[in-house]
Order: sequence, then C-alpha cells, then structure tokens
Amino acid sequence: MTVTDSHRVVEAVWRIESARIIAGLARMVHDIGLAEELAQDALLAALEEWPRKGVPDNPGAWLTLTAKHRAIDRLRRRDVYERKLQEVGREMELRQESAEAELDDALDDHVGDDLLRLIFTACHPALPPESRLALTLRLLGGLTTEEIARAFLLPEPTVGQRISRAKRTLADKKIPIELPPPADLPARLASVLEVVYLIFNEGYAATAGEDWIRPSLCEEAMRLGRVLAGLMPAEPEVHGLLALMELQASRIPARTAPDGTPILLLDQDRSRWDRLLVRRGLQALGRAEALGTLGPYGLQAAIAACHARAPRPQDTDWERMAALYRLLAHLTPSPVVELNRAVAVGMAYGPARGLEIADSLLEERALRGYAQLPAVRGDLLAKLGRLEEAAAEFGRAAALTRNERERRLFSDRAAALLRDLADRAGDWAIGH
Repeated sequence: MTVTDSHRVVEAVWRIESARIIAGLARMVHDIGLAEELAQDALLAALEEWPRKGVPDNPGAWLTLTAKHRAIDRLRRRDVYERKLQEVGREMELRQESAEAELDDALDDHVGDDLLRLIFTACHPALPPESRLALTLRLLGGLTTEEIARAFLLPEPTVGQRISRAKRTLADKKIPIELPPPADLPARLASVLEVVYLIFNEGYAATAGEDWIRPSLCEEAMRLGRVLAGLMPAEPEVHGLLALMELQASRIPARTAPDGTPILLLDQDRSRWDRLLVRRGLQALGRAEALGTLGPYGLQAAIAACHARAPRPQDTDWERMAALYRLLAHLTPSPVVELNRAVAVGMAYGPARGLEIADSLLEERALRGYAQLPAVRGDLLAKLGRLEEAAAEFGRAAALTRNERERRLFSDRAAALLRDLADRAGDWAIGH
C-alpha cells in the first residue's frame, strides 16, 4: 500500500471513528478541547506509522487506544494523576492485544452514552448558534476547519475562531460533559435538533454563493439524525426530524438541471426522486407517529409526506397539507410557517385565499429581507392574472436573495411575466 493509499485509509477511518474517539476521551478528561487535541495526536501518529507498518486489523481501536495512552501520559504529568488514572480504569502493564479486546468491550458499553454527552455538549445553549454548528461538524462530523468554511462560504479563520471560542466558553463556564437532567432534556434536545436541521437546511437551500444545493451538508445532517435516532429511539421528534430530512433529501436529484439551474417542486421529474430515501423517510415518520403526538418536526415531515406520496403534482392532498400547516402554526407560531401555509391554501382553495394570508405578513419584521415572501406573492399574483404586480414581486425577490442561482431564477420569472404582459397587450391591440 502506498503512502497516499494509507493516508486515504486514515482519513476514511477518522471520518467514521473520530466522534466516538473524542466522546470517549471527553468522558475521561472532562474537557472537549483537550479530548480533540488528544484524538488529533492519535491521527498524526496513524499518518506516520500506518504507511510504514501497515494498517492495523482494527484501525478504529488502534486510534482509540493510541489516544487514550496519550491521555494517560498527559494525566501522569498532573498532580491529580492517581485519582484520574483510577477514573480511566486502565492497567498500563496489559499487553496491547488484551487492551484492545478490553477496549472493544468498553466501547460497546459506553459509546452510546459518550456520543450523547458529546452531542448535547457541542449543542449547548450557552453557545451561539453559529458556534454550535461549527463545533458539531468538527467534533461529530470529523470535518476539518477548511471543509466547514468551504461548506458555509466563510473565511477559514472565521470558522476557526468560532470553534476555538466555543471550546473556551465550555471550559470557562465549566459546562460538564454530561447528559442533561430529565427536567432539562426537552429544551436541550430541541437545541440539538435545531443544530442538525440548520446544517441540513444550509445544504438543501444554500443561503449564499453559486450553488443552490450542497448535498454533502445534507448527508452529514442525515448521518447525525440517524445516530440520534439510534441513541434516543423513544423520542418521537428525533424520528420526526430524520423523516423530514430524508423526505426532503429524496428530491435532491430532481431539484437542479444538469447546468445547476434550480427546478421548483411542482416542475420536478418525480421519477428522479430517491425512492429509498422516500421509503426510509416514511418509515421514520411512522415510528414518530407510533410514539405519540407529532411535534414540529414530525408535522413538517407529514407535510413533506404529502408530496412524497403523490405520483404527480395534481395528486397532492393540498387540503391535508393546509390543515397540517394550521396545526404547525398553532404549535410553533412563525411568519415563515404562515407563508408556507399561504402556498398550501392557495393550491387547495385558490390563489386569492393564499394571497390574503401572504398579504397579512407584509408588515412582519422577521420577514423583512426574506426573499421568499415576494416570491410567494409573485406566484399567487401571477395565478390571478396580475402579471405586472407579479413581475415586480419577483424583481424584489431577486434583489433580496444572496444565492446566485435563486437570483437568476427570480429574475427569469420576472422577465417571463413581463413578456407575457407585452404579448397580451399586443394581442389586445390586434383585436381592437
């Protein structure tokens, strides 16, 4: 195996195992920053040794054992070494083969709790949302600072500072690396789910840049969602979020033309939707429903299921969707939810009804600068034949969006409406 091949193996194993390794180390040393540093030391050791000695039979266990040995060495240099060493529970005299076998047993016992502790700590409400995103992708996704910066179109130093500040905040505030008490679990779980869905959304509809979709972020969010579903199988909203992400991600193959131009939902070739993701999403939704009343993510998944179950756009149950949006608006009042309800109501009961809802949102401060409000109004106005007003709304939407693909989409729609308006004027002149 060449050095390049060995490095590829190391990177692949790191991407898979890093979260588990860091989680186990964090339980030992009670410091996320130190845990990541020790894990990185093990990664460097692998990059040096594996090309010379070959890839070990159990590369994940090798990385973990190496990192834990480094943790023990670090603890030995502290005054509290004896007490900490007892917490680690490791006999340094054991031969490596026995240590690896013991390690595998320990991981089977603790990996679930360790990963949950790491997830809840990385998504702690004491951290600002952007820091939670960056830290989660770094610790649980195994992404480098450069990869995170590229995904969010941010300067690498900015992302690095966010990650450093997050670790410092956790240390300065002495936030324990532990699961929240039962009374705090719902609020803390909401923060975790929010972070995962923010990662997914940035991939599904990028807020800025040339690309409309960044599938790698969607895949990372879904991976985290599946981890959570495995670790917290009795939480309906965990399954609801996973269902929502998988149902939305199923449309990704049909959301863009070969040149990257966006294709809107009702214009997509549904034969290109990923049927495996549809099936998995519906199964996750079924698990959420079986566990009790649907929460916000479960309701959004139920709305996405209305699209997934319809072979053609005209087969969509728009009335059910409008009713689900009403439930969602009652559960989590939001101008964005109301705007989506306007679309569903417009499809179910006519564009005039939908426009009434959209018009009621014009003074909402939260929607100022939100390109989707004029875009929705433009579509409803166009269906009502008010083409000049519709074109003006799409022009406003184009000016507001920071995504270049979306800007072109709105600008093209405005231009097409103005052409239709000119054609109608020409036909009227000929007829008179």
